[in-house]
Amino acid sequence: MRSFRKCPHFLPLPQITFFEEKKFQGRCYNCSSDCADLHTYFSRCNSIRVESGVWVIYERPNYKGFQYILSPGEYADNQQWMAFSDSVKSCRAIKNVYGSTWKLRLYERPDFEGQMVECSDDCPSVYDTYKLREAYSCVVTDGVWVFYDLPNYRGHQYLLERGEYRQHSDWGASSPGVGSFRRITEF
Repeated sequence: MRSFRKCPHFLPLPQITFFEEKKFQGRCYNCSSDCADLHTYFSRCNSIRVESGVWVIYERPNYKGFQYILSPGEYADNQQWMAFSDSVKSCRAIKNVYGSTWKLRLYERPDFEGQMVECSDDCPSVYDTYKLREAYSCVVTDGVWVFYDLPNYRGHQYLLERGEYRQHSDWGASSPGVGSFRRITEF
């Protein structure tokens, strides 16, 4: 009998399961691709199991509203992903999270003006590390990042993929406060 080695570059298809009740109870829905409108599959979401991939879930359809970034694991209740409600209405698998370099530039003013800091690692406190109270614009040159509006990876989450963000509303924030950020790395 032949045995096969697992290819180090093999990436399983993304897989996430939503449950209406806490502790993986009630009606559930399995998903393996982006979905702009989940409301026909379940009315509320109180627990999630991420089998593979890194996912961003949204409180409203069409990838709108509060964002929550979930890595593989079990989330027995919505407090474990820091949800503000039991509303999950759209989701998508994050692409290109498997890499070896991360780099972004934060600017204290819109349109990439004012003081600039370059970052390549997680930052639990933007103010303590860089003395920036606000970040109005950003350029992500490598990797995928999550911004949090509070220090120590708390508060609202915002996904930033490679690209230019001329103002904070481009990454979905209502204010320019960035308290912390981290890289999304291979899980």
